[in-house]
Amino acid sequence: MFGVTRLPAGFGRIVAAALLTALCGCGASSAYGQTPALVLERTIVLKDVAGRIDHLAVDAAHGRLFVAELGNGSVEAVDLKSGAVLGRIAGLHEPQGLAYLPAQDELVVASGGDGSVRFFRAADLAPIGSIGLGGDADNVRVDAETGHVVVGFGSGALAVIDPTTRKVIVKAALPAHPEGFQLEGGRAYVNVPGARSIHLLDVTTGRQLAAWSNGWLNSNYSLALDPQAALIAVVYRLPPTLAILDVATGARRQTAATCADADDVFFDHKRRRIYVICGSGAVDLFEAAGRSYARLARIPSRNGARTGLFAPQLDRLFVAARAAGGNRDAAILIFRPAP
Repeated sequence: MFGVTRLPAGFGRIVAAALLTALCGCGASSAYGQTPALVLERTIVLKDVAGRIDHLAVDAAHGRLFVAELGNGSVEAVDLKSGAVLGRIAGLHEPQGLAYLPAQDELVVASGGDGSVRFFRAADLAPIGSIGLGGDADNVRVDAETGHVVVGFGSGALAVIDPTTRKVIVKAALPAHPEGFQLEGGRAYVNVPGARSIHLLDVTTGRQLAAWSNGWLNSNYSLALDPQAALIAVVYRLPPTLAILDVATGARRQTAATCADADDVFFDHKRRRIYVICGSGAVDLFEAAGRSYARLARIPSRNGARTGLFAPQLDRLFVAARAAGGNRDAAILIFRPAP
């Protein structure tokens, strides 16, 4: 009934390589033993940390990493050279967002449970001040031009805080709770998944400049900005999609399927790559190919590890992995990009 077709020489090897690529999500070069584009260099174990881990901040000059342990109600300071825990801030109410202020050597912690923004000395984690925003204080960013701290909070707003006086100087209203956002040139590009849109705000006045609809995409939690290329990268959870937008108009240039349950995305300007960190247990790498991005590799991480930080000063990608059951501690996975 069935005819026999003679296959070309080497076909079996091609199929095997293609199958390996499909299973591991890596690029074809990895199947032939070449160095992966992202190498797990080290794992730092976090003992006695239960529940979800949220965002990270890094002090590159002193080699310190700060970890928001939301489910544990704590923030941990880790020495990146030794892997030792330097200290822990306990008794927090769902710490979510972190920022390190190098000029003051201070750590900013935003907590969703009580809506507070707290300031600590980074050297010894001693408290030095706090502000109450009223609810669900979340992502924190530092304006590189002014040094101001910007925090997303509540049912829809950004607060601009002067870290020297520790007072709110501007509030910018949004139609729903803000998730991932980035700052550039006095502007904030903000994901607002509850309104199915991305908003552009003037953080000096609090005025809204533009709003761009998600269209057929939903649940936009993570956002990265490439000012040099004038691009925005937004990752949606439904369906899992990376979208590349024009920074001036919000026009969508490209969409590409990506891993599921993403909560952080970063540009690697040196290599013209994008890293998408996903709770499905993977990091997706996209690399610039002409005017668009193509997926280069899918690197395994851990299930539930959906937050992290790319630190270009250290040339490392940090991925936060929550504890799994009683036999696997929480950890920070440290990846080295290659080449």
